[in-house]
Amino acid sequence: MKFNEYVYLRPDFDTIKVGALKLYEKFAQAKSVDEQIELIKQFNVDRFNVMTANVLCSIRHSINTKDEFYEAENNYWDQQGPLYEELTVNFYKTLLASPFIEELKIRMPQAFFKIVEFSLKSFDPKIIGDLQEENRLSSEYQKLIASAQIEFDGKVYTLPQLTPLTQSVDRDIRKRATDARWGFFEKNEAKIDEIYHDLVQLRDNIAKKLGYNNFIELGYIRMMRLDYNADMVNVFRKQVLSDIVPVSKKLFKRQQERLGLDKLLHYDLSFEFTSGNAKPIGDPDFIVDNGRKMYHELSKETADFIDFMLDRELVDLVSKPGKAGGGYCTYIADYQSPFIFSNFNGTSGDIDVLTHEAGHAFQVFSSRHIEVPECMWPTMESAEIHSMSMEFFTWPWMESFFGDQAQKYRYSHLGGAIKFIPYGVLVDHFQHEVYAHPDMTPDQRKSTWRTLQKQYLPHIDYQESEFLEKGTYWFQQAHIFQMPFYYIDYTLAQICALQFFKRIQDKDETAWKDYHHLCTLGGTMSFTGLVKAANLKSPFEEGCVSSVITTIDHWLEGVDDKAL
Repeated sequence: MKFNEYVYLRPDFDTIKVGALKLYEKFAQAKSVDEQIELIKQFNVDRFNVMTANVLCSIRHSINTKDEFYEAENNYWDQQGPLYEELTVNFYKTLLASPFIEELKIRMPQAFFKIVEFSLKSFDPKIIGDLQEENRLSSEYQKLIASAQIEFDGKVYTLPQLTPLTQSVDRDIRKRATDARWGFFEKNEAKIDEIYHDLVQLRDNIAKKLGYNNFIELGYIRMMRLDYNADMVNVFRKQVLSDIVPVSKKLFKRQQERLGLDKLLHYDLSFEFTSGNAKPIGDPDFIVDNGRKMYHELSKETADFIDFMLDRELVDLVSKPGKAGGGYCTYIADYQSPFIFSNFNGTSGDIDVLTHEAGHAFQVFSSRHIEVPECMWPTMESAEIHSMSMEFFTWPWMESFFGDQAQKYRYSHLGGAIKFIPYGVLVDHFQHEVYAHPDMTPDQRKSTWRTLQKQYLPHIDYQESEFLEKGTYWFQQAHIFQMPFYYIDYTLAQICALQFFKRIQDKDETAWKDYHHLCTLGGTMSFTGLVKAANLKSPFEEGCVSSVITTIDHWLEGVDDKAL
């Protein structure tokens, strides 16, 4: 079946609820652990049905936010989602009351009961109304960003469509396109401030209703930080400041010199070379065809995977009006199908999608044998290891996409990973400050962002943008609005991916085997458990960052960037 043949059918909640209540009763009366295991499998089938409908709606709504049917269905899931969640939470409670609990813990994946524990800690029927409102505000932000229609030099662009112009070789075009982009956010500043202020107040209130001191505590639980805490994250932050920021500053200095600029201003940051950034040498069909060839040559596992994805049309790649921004991978459970969503725009980011989001898709494709919904995907920071590492495993094929610009791409890609880490840590640190002080005004939040930004990204110069100088860059970071505390994940995973990069450089023949093994484990283990299973070092260990940065710095120093 092709994706457009996948059937969306809104479940009948009352029927689902009656079935769940009967199953709880049977479970409580079960006479053996085997009987309970079979009932768990039955419940999981019902949950996969609900998840399938929810995900199909979400995908089709994001492909066209103007589609009235799927907008109405999206509103249904915003309202009904917490009620389905309540059914699962009640099942968890029944599960934990089992007289066979110790045997169940042996029979179920290692991480499952920790996830159950955290789910119970983050939900109570008394917050259902608040969760519905949180969903509504999150959708309001997404719709606002997707609504952008930006006039520039006689044409109208969405935010993703404007991106290539912000990377133009012509500095005047680059500046004006960047100004036009941020002009949209400035025009909507009051509305964005209002949405985020309401979200912060709401999340703080939810946390306090559940008995927590603030949303930071609840945020870590909601993100399933199964085996680390804010103190451990702080250890990692310090390593980034001491080991990554100096290398990042050096890269920006090299960028300024090869561009021949007296000052590297904010609208120059995404422009790497006077000859232009590396761009794909073909259209989306060319990229997809070469992607299929690449994954066939990489391994048998990736060959099977890419044929599955492309033959079933489980990708929607090209930017178009009304389409939600960004890119993601999700999973349609009843069809055992990953799905990749993106906004191709003719930049090197198109290839990043083909490797990054495909890394996510390959992981869930590799772990689709896992019958427990909670454990098909790992927690977020673990999931990003698969995506970011796939970017490096596919390096040998970059000539297929970039031709003689392949080395330019590799330099930008690896350098970009190093430049990104301080930004990712900044986003996380900012959210800690926001939720530690939920009564901050919108202006105080902006000031907090700018103060932290100067610490992690000291190279940024906003002298020609009053709007950005006051601390509004984070307005475009959807994670801050829609998935609080989901960002440190990228930086933790990046350090793990860079360890794979180092192993590839060192000609370690076990690197791919460890990576594939990691993908098959899904979310059956916690973050540090998965890292260990892949023979990687935990980012929370002192010295982890410094153990990889020397190899990376050496590789970057070995490239004559001015000749690219």
